[in-house]
Amino acid sequence: MNEFVKVATVEEIPPGQGRRVDVDGYRIALFNVGGTFYAVDDTCTHEEASLAEGPVSGEIVACPKHGSRFHLPTGRVLSLPAVRPVNTYEVKVEGSDVLVLPQPRKGVGMPHKVR
Repeated sequence: MNEFVKVATVEEIPPGQGRRVDVDGYRIALFNVGGTFYAVDDTCTHEEASLAEGPVSGEIVACPKHGSRFHLPTGRVLSLPAVRPVNTYEVKVEGSDVLVLPQPRKGVGMPHKVR
């Protein structure tokens, strides 16, 4: 059974920004959306591009290569050319540490709000 792994601190990822982290062989894009952290597969399902490098607008990240948009809480694809969703990962915050469970899941994400 996988355990949560510290991947960053809250201060390292400002609101509206993303960062790529590598955990147990997974390339994960971690985003801070107004203090709520989301984690999804870092690679766009259309073509090799890092979603962590894409622009974030609310709960949506756009692929920097061709503009496919993904819903961060669910991984759902919102626009072409991508047609497959990205996996999401459970995130929790303990103190100032951001932790990710390095086990991809499908379906509705579980963001964690910093208090």
